[in-house]
Amino acid sequence: MASENKNGSGRRTVRVGVFIPTDCQVLDLASVDIMGTMSCEDFELVSAVVPKAVIDLAPLVKIYYIGSVKAGEPIKLTSNETILATHHFSDPEVGPGKLDIVHVPGPDPFRSFPADALAWLREQAKTPGVDILSVCTGIFLCGEAGLLKGRRACGPRGMQDMIKTKGYGEKELLGHKYRWIQDGNLWSSGGITNGNDLVAAYCRASKHFPAPIVEIACEMTDVGDRPQAYAKGQSAFVFGMVYNIFRAWLMKSIWRRK
Repeated sequence: MASENKNGSGRRTVRVGVFIPTDCQVLDLASVDIMGTMSCEDFELVSAVVPKAVIDLAPLVKIYYIGSVKAGEPIKLTSNETILATHHFSDPEVGPGKLDIVHVPGPDPFRSFPADALAWLREQAKTPGVDILSVCTGIFLCGEAGLLKGRRACGPRGMQDMIKTKGYGEKELLGHKYRWIQDGNLWSSGGITNGNDLVAAYCRASKHFPAPIVEIACEMTDVGDRPQAYAKGQSAFVFGMVYNIFRAWLMKSIWRRK
Protein backbone atom coordinates (compact mmCIF):
# COMPACT_ATOMS: atom_id res chain seq x y z
CA MET A 1 0.00 0.00 0.00
CA ALA A 2 2.66 2.47 -1.03
CA SER A 3 1.01 5.86 -0.80
CA GLU A 4 1.53 9.58 -1.09
CA ASN A 5 2.82 11.55 1.86
CA LYS A 6 0.30 13.58 3.80
CA ASN A 7 2.17 16.75 2.83
CA GLY A 8 1.00 16.26 -0.75
CA SER A 9 4.50 15.94 -2.18
CA GLY A 10 3.49 12.93 -4.24
CA ARG A 11 6.44 10.95 -2.90
CA ARG A 12 5.65 7.28 -2.49
CA THR A 13 5.86 5.76 0.95
CA VAL A 14 6.90 2.12 1.31
CA ARG A 15 6.06 0.50 4.64
CA VAL A 16 8.25 -2.43 5.68
CA GLY A 17 7.53 -4.57 8.72
CA VAL A 18 10.43 -6.64 10.08
CA PHE A 19 8.72 -9.53 11.85
CA ILE A 20 10.64 -11.02 14.80
CA PRO A 21 8.21 -12.87 17.09
CA THR A 22 10.98 -14.69 18.99
CA ASP A 23 14.57 -13.88 18.00
CA CYS A 24 16.69 -13.68 14.86
CA GLN A 25 20.15 -13.68 13.29
CA VAL A 26 21.74 -10.21 13.05
CA LEU A 27 22.92 -10.76 9.48
CA ASP A 28 19.45 -11.89 8.40
CA LEU A 29 17.96 -8.74 9.86
CA ALA A 30 20.63 -6.56 8.25
CA SER A 31 19.33 -7.24 4.73
CA VAL A 32 16.42 -4.86 5.43
CA ASP A 33 18.95 -2.03 5.39
CA ILE A 34 19.23 -2.40 1.62
CA MET A 35 15.66 -1.16 1.39
CA GLY A 36 16.41 1.48 4.00
CA THR A 37 19.24 2.73 1.81
CA MET A 38 16.72 3.37 -0.96
CA SER A 39 14.82 5.86 1.19
CA CYS A 40 14.92 9.55 0.37
CA GLU A 41 15.95 10.12 3.99
CA ASP A 42 19.11 8.05 3.51
CA PHE A 43 19.95 9.78 0.24
CA GLU A 44 19.51 13.16 1.95
CA LEU A 45 22.31 12.17 4.34
CA VAL A 46 24.70 12.06 1.38
CA SER A 47 23.19 14.97 -0.51
CA ALA A 48 26.65 16.45 -0.98
CA VAL A 49 27.44 13.69 -3.48
CA VAL A 50 23.96 12.63 -4.66
CA PRO A 51 22.08 14.83 -7.16
CA LYS A 52 18.72 16.26 -6.11
CA ALA A 53 17.02 14.32 -8.92
CA VAL A 54 17.95 11.08 -7.15
CA ILE A 55 16.59 12.29 -3.81
CA ASP A 56 13.39 13.48 -5.45
CA LEU A 57 12.85 10.12 -7.16
CA ALA A 58 13.51 7.98 -4.07
CA PRO A 59 10.51 6.82 -2.00
CA LEU A 60 10.17 7.34 1.73
CA VAL A 61 10.85 3.96 3.31
CA LYS A 62 9.40 3.45 6.78
CA ILE A 63 10.69 0.40 8.65
CA TYR A 64 8.90 -1.06 11.66
CA TYR A 65 10.32 -3.71 13.99
CA ILE A 66 7.45 -5.95 14.99
CA GLY A 67 7.66 -8.48 17.79
CA SER A 68 5.75 -10.36 20.46
CA VAL A 69 6.82 -7.75 23.01
CA LYS A 70 5.47 -4.27 23.62
CA ALA A 71 6.82 -1.27 21.74
CA GLY A 72 10.08 -0.15 23.33
CA GLU A 73 10.91 -3.58 24.75
CA PRO A 74 13.97 -5.53 23.54
CA ILE A 75 14.00 -8.32 20.98
CA LYS A 76 16.91 -10.72 21.30
CA LEU A 77 19.31 -11.11 18.37
CA THR A 78 22.46 -13.17 17.92
CA SER A 79 25.96 -11.89 18.81
CA ASN A 80 24.66 -10.55 22.14
CA GLU A 81 22.67 -7.83 20.40
CA THR A 82 19.13 -6.62 20.93
CA ILE A 83 16.79 -4.32 19.05
CA LEU A 84 13.84 -2.40 20.45
CA ALA A 85 10.44 -3.27 19.06
CA THR A 86 8.56 -0.38 17.50
CA HIS A 87 5.29 -2.35 17.58
CA HIS A 88 3.63 -5.45 18.95
CA PHE A 89 2.14 -7.42 16.07
CA SER A 90 -1.37 -6.72 17.39
CA ASP A 91 -0.94 -2.96 16.99
CA PRO A 92 -3.39 -1.59 14.39
CA GLU A 93 -0.66 0.48 12.71
CA VAL A 94 1.00 -2.72 11.46
CA GLY A 95 -2.13 -4.78 10.87
CA PRO A 96 -3.13 -6.35 7.54
CA GLY A 97 -3.45 -3.65 4.89
CA LYS A 98 -1.04 -1.28 6.64
CA LEU A 99 2.21 -2.73 5.29
CA ASP A 100 3.64 -3.26 1.81
CA ILE A 101 6.40 -5.71 2.72
CA VAL A 102 6.91 -8.13 5.61
CA HIS A 103 10.57 -9.01 6.05
CA VAL A 104 11.08 -12.24 8.04
CA PRO A 105 14.67 -12.69 9.27
CA GLY A 106 15.65 -16.14 10.45
CA PRO A 107 14.87 -17.20 14.02
CA ASP A 108 16.15 -20.18 15.98
CA PRO A 109 14.43 -22.96 13.98
CA PHE A 110 14.14 -25.18 17.05
CA ARG A 111 11.94 -22.75 18.95
CA SER A 112 8.16 -22.73 18.83
CA PHE A 113 6.31 -19.67 17.59
CA PRO A 114 3.27 -18.05 19.22
CA ALA A 115 0.05 -19.12 17.49
CA ASP A 116 -1.29 -15.57 17.33
CA ALA A 117 1.96 -14.37 15.74
CA LEU A 118 1.64 -17.07 13.07
CA ALA A 119 -1.95 -15.98 12.46
CA TRP A 120 -0.74 -12.38 11.98
CA LEU A 121 1.81 -13.47 9.37
CA ARG A 122 -0.79 -15.63 7.63
CA GLU A 123 -3.20 -12.71 7.36
CA GLN A 124 -0.47 -10.43 6.05
CA ALA A 125 0.33 -12.95 3.31
CA LYS A 126 -3.36 -13.09 2.33
CA THR A 127 -3.61 -9.30 2.03
CA PRO A 128 -3.54 -8.11 -1.59
CA GLY A 129 -0.40 -6.14 -2.41
CA VAL A 130 1.67 -7.45 0.51
CA ASP A 131 4.91 -9.29 -0.23
CA ILE A 132 6.63 -11.65 2.22
CA LEU A 133 10.44 -11.81 2.19
CA SER A 134 11.73 -14.85 4.10
CA VAL A 135 15.45 -14.89 4.94
CA CYS A 136 17.31 -18.07 5.93
CA THR A 137 15.45 -19.90 8.73
CA GLY A 138 12.57 -17.48 8.34
CA ILE A 139 11.35 -20.32 6.12
CA PHE A 140 10.37 -22.25 9.28
CA LEU A 141 8.29 -19.34 10.55
CA CYS A 142 6.63 -19.02 7.14
CA GLY A 143 6.10 -22.78 7.00
CA GLU A 144 4.45 -22.87 10.41
CA ALA A 145 2.14 -20.07 9.23
CA GLY A 146 1.12 -22.18 6.24
CA LEU A 147 2.74 -19.97 3.60
CA LEU A 148 4.73 -22.74 1.88
CA LYS A 149 1.78 -24.93 0.94
CA GLY A 150 1.83 -25.58 -2.81
CA ARG A 151 4.76 -23.23 -3.38
CA ARG A 152 8.39 -23.41 -4.39
CA ALA A 153 10.75 -22.22 -1.68
CA CYS A 154 14.42 -22.06 -0.70
CA GLY A 155 15.64 -22.06 2.90
CA PRO A 156 19.21 -22.85 4.00
CA ARG A 157 20.87 -25.37 1.73
CA GLY A 158 22.11 -27.39 4.71
CA MET A 159 18.58 -27.70 6.12
CA GLN A 160 16.63 -28.91 3.11
CA ASP A 161 15.92 -32.34 4.59
CA MET A 162 14.90 -30.79 7.90
CA ILE A 163 12.43 -28.51 6.14
CA LYS A 164 10.96 -31.46 4.23
CA THR A 165 10.35 -33.41 7.44
CA LYS A 166 8.18 -30.58 8.78
CA GLY A 167 5.41 -31.36 6.33
CA TYR A 168 4.74 -27.78 5.28
CA GLY A 169 3.30 -28.96 1.98
CA GLU A 170 5.69 -27.07 -0.26
CA LYS A 171 5.56 -27.86 -3.97
CA GLU A 172 9.35 -27.95 -4.32
CA LEU A 173 12.40 -27.03 -2.25
CA LEU A 174 15.15 -25.39 -4.27
CA GLY A 175 17.51 -24.22 -1.54
CA HIS A 176 20.14 -26.70 -2.71
CA LYS A 177 20.30 -24.91 -6.05
CA TYR A 178 19.31 -21.25 -5.64
CA ARG A 179 20.16 -18.36 -3.35
CA TRP A 180 16.56 -17.14 -3.59
CA ILE A 181 13.31 -17.96 -5.31
CA GLN A 182 9.98 -16.23 -5.85
CA ASP A 183 6.58 -17.89 -5.91
CA GLY A 184 3.75 -15.39 -6.01
CA ASN A 185 4.06 -12.91 -3.15
CA LEU A 186 6.46 -15.18 -1.25
CA TRP A 187 10.16 -14.59 -1.75
CA SER A 188 12.49 -16.92 0.16
CA SER A 189 16.27 -17.08 0.40
CA GLY A 190 18.98 -19.50 1.38
CA GLY A 191 21.15 -19.03 4.44
CA ILE A 192 21.97 -15.70 6.06
CA THR A 193 23.66 -13.31 3.59
CA ASN A 194 21.68 -14.78 0.71
CA GLY A 195 19.05 -12.47 2.16
CA ASN A 196 21.02 -9.61 0.58
CA ASP A 197 20.67 -11.25 -2.84
CA LEU A 198 16.98 -11.80 -2.19
CA VAL A 199 16.28 -8.20 -1.21
CA ALA A 200 18.25 -6.84 -4.18
CA ALA A 201 16.35 -9.11 -6.58
CA TYR A 202 13.03 -8.23 -4.98
CA CYS A 203 13.63 -4.50 -5.21
CA ARG A 204 14.60 -4.82 -8.87
CA ALA A 205 11.30 -6.57 -9.57
CA SER A 206 9.13 -4.51 -7.23
CA LYS A 207 6.82 -1.64 -8.19
CA HIS A 208 7.81 0.17 -5.00
CA PHE A 209 11.35 1.14 -5.99
CA PRO A 210 12.34 3.03 -9.18
CA ALA A 211 15.04 1.17 -11.12
CA PRO A 212 17.72 3.91 -10.89
CA ILE A 213 17.24 4.09 -7.12
CA VAL A 214 17.63 0.32 -6.81
CA GLU A 215 20.83 0.22 -8.83
CA ILE A 216 22.38 3.17 -7.01
CA ALA A 217 21.55 1.61 -3.63
CA CYS A 218 22.91 -1.79 -4.70
CA GLU A 219 26.16 -0.16 -5.80
CA MET A 220 26.38 1.77 -2.53
CA THR A 221 25.80 -1.35 -0.43
CA ASP A 222 27.79 -3.63 -2.76
CA VAL A 223 25.05 -6.24 -3.16
CA GLY A 224 23.02 -7.77 -5.95
CA ASP A 225 25.85 -8.96 -8.18
CA ARG A 226 25.87 -12.65 -7.25
CA PRO A 227 24.00 -15.07 -9.54
CA GLN A 228 20.75 -16.62 -8.37
CA ALA A 229 22.15 -20.15 -8.78
CA TYR A 230 25.01 -21.37 -6.62
CA ALA A 231 28.29 -21.97 -8.44
CA LYS A 232 29.12 -24.78 -6.00
CA GLY A 233 26.92 -27.86 -6.29
CA GLN A 234 25.23 -29.49 -3.32
CA SER A 235 27.68 -32.40 -3.23
CA ALA A 236 30.64 -30.03 -3.06
CA PHE A 237 28.86 -28.03 -0.34
CA VAL A 238 28.24 -31.14 1.79
CA PHE A 239 31.79 -32.42 1.23
CA GLY A 240 33.24 -29.07 2.34
CA MET A 241 31.15 -29.06 5.50
CA VAL A 242 32.07 -32.65 6.39
CA TYR A 243 35.75 -31.99 5.67
CA ASN A 244 35.86 -28.97 7.96
CA ILE A 245 33.95 -30.76 10.73
CA PHE A 246 36.55 -33.51 10.53
CA ARG A 247 39.36 -30.92 10.67
CA ALA A 248 37.75 -29.36 13.73
CA TRP A 249 37.59 -32.77 15.42
CA LEU A 250 41.28 -33.34 14.75
CA MET A 251 42.35 -29.90 15.88
CA LYS A 252 40.33 -29.61 19.08
CA SER A 253 42.87 -31.49 21.20
CA ILE A 254 45.72 -29.37 19.83
CA TRP A 255 43.94 -26.10 20.61
CA ARG A 256 43.06 -27.26 24.12
CA ARG A 257 46.75 -27.84 24.88
CA LYS A 258 47.78 -24.32 23.86
